[in-house]
Amino acid sequence: MPDVLVRTRRKPGLILAIAVLAFALLAAVAPGLFTGQDPLAGVPAEKMRGPSLGHLFGTDETGRDIFTRVVHGAALSLQATVIAVVVALVAGSALGLLAGFRGGALDSAIMRCVDVLLAIPSILLSLALVTALGFGTTNVAIAVGVANLAQFARLMRAEVLRVRSGVFVEAARAGGVRWTGVLGRHVLPNALGPVLALATLTFGTAVLEVSALSFLGYGATPPTPEWGSLVAGGRGFLATAWWMTTFPGLTVAAVVLSANRLSRAIEGDVR
Repeated sequence: MPDVLVRTRRKPGLILAIAVLAFALLAAVAPGLFTGQDPLAGVPAEKMRGPSLGHLFGTDETGRDIFTRVVHGAALSLQATVIAVVVALVAGSALGLLAGFRGGALDSAIMRCVDVLLAIPSILLSLALVTALGFGTTNVAIAVGVANLAQFARLMRAEVLRVRSGVFVEAARAGGVRWTGVLGRHVLPNALGPVLALATLTFGTAVLEVSALSFLGYGATPPTPEWGSLVAGGRGFLATAWWMTTFPGLTVAAVVLSANRLSRAIEGDVR
């Protein structure tokens, strides 16, 4: 642990990324730590105000504080992102684990399905799935998760094939341990590291895709704040109130870049 702390202190970019993600997670869990205003209540006399000490991100067309709406929007946006990553991680890893360990016709069938999913851009697949499932934050999260599970399946299968040929696995199977026991005790723990690093990278991608679907109107119903819908709500005022779109957009970009930076650090430690 001391070595990890020393290495982290030498990387200011990583420290900044962790700080941004910590801020976003705290905003999602306890928005009252950052603002005491109501994200749905506007003051007509203060509408379309630019950034100031009283309104860090300015106000919108109804006088609502945009900083407050961004902070409260973190809850829905990150909740959907976490659900999407968990769906992709669990479902994709299970398929890859089964395909890599059992092999044969089952492996071929699963990987052909994975190839089909990988052939479709994830944002287009997410859009098709959420259209079928219906509007709402949960449906958006499930759609994004399903659209991203193929990469987890392929990576888990590759790791399982690598671990499965190890001497300790062969010894366990020769000793009469059931295949489920070998899978749970030996194969899965040794194959999980790179998959968890991928989950961190997918977190950033999922934030972007969830925000994109919310931008298109598939997320929470207005006026509930969500990062993508906040960007969409300000696009009609770019000429007169640039801050309505800029600050929510910069928030999304900061979280995505921070998640990617953290993923690279985790991937480096795993390797």
